[in-house]
Amino acid sequence: MKNLIYEVSDIQKIANDVIKNSTSKTLCFYGDMGAGKTTLIKAIVKELGVSNETSSPTFSIVNEYFSDSEELIAYHFDFYRLDNEEEALDLGLEDYLYARCWTFIEWPEKIKSYLPQHTTDIHISVLENNSRKINIINKK
Repeated sequence: MKNLIYEVSDIQKIANDVIKNSTSKTLCFYGDMGAGKTTLIKAIVKELGVSNETSSPTFSIVNEYFSDSEELIAYHFDFYRLDNEEEALDLGLEDYLYARCWTFIEWPEKIKSYLPQHTTDIHISVLENNSRKINIINKK
């Protein structure tokens, strides 16, 4: 487990640290609404070489991110709006999870029965001075 405290201005450095400290390409992001999950994922995607604009898939549930050379880099899920776990299966979740690219999942607690055993969990919390605390936990 690795613990980091950061300011939003340090987000690209933190994104690089997350990439280097992850033992899985499936990253599960935990935190309250507004904690900075999407902001961190955007920074990670940028570090991985995606230069196009990224956004939260709150309404579409999943976004796909490609490099400038059109190589698929990552899937980004936001399961906040799911009513039940089975809805994730209807989206083809299993196919996404076993693809050979990065997978970023916001609100993974909504699909806990379907998460792979080997993930990197990212827990984000907001501190009193508006900085963030992040815990990186690699699960095997």
